[in-house]
Amino acid sequence: MDMTDARWRTATRSSNNGGDCVEVADNLPGRVLVRDSKDRDGGTLTFAPTAWASFVGAVRR
Repeated sequence: MDMTDARWRTATRSSNNGGDCVEVADNLPGRVLVRDSKDRDGGTLTFAPTAWASFVGAVRR
């Protein structure tokens, strides 16, 4: 999967002490990427935008 154009941002609920950080790239067409900021090469989860929106909505509730 080509992720060269992914613009990663740290989740707003991540702590500032370098732990428990999640990064999200939602600028690519048709997919949302999620990775662990402490292990950026350790793997990336890929979600459809609607599935990601459902997940985020459920977490907020």
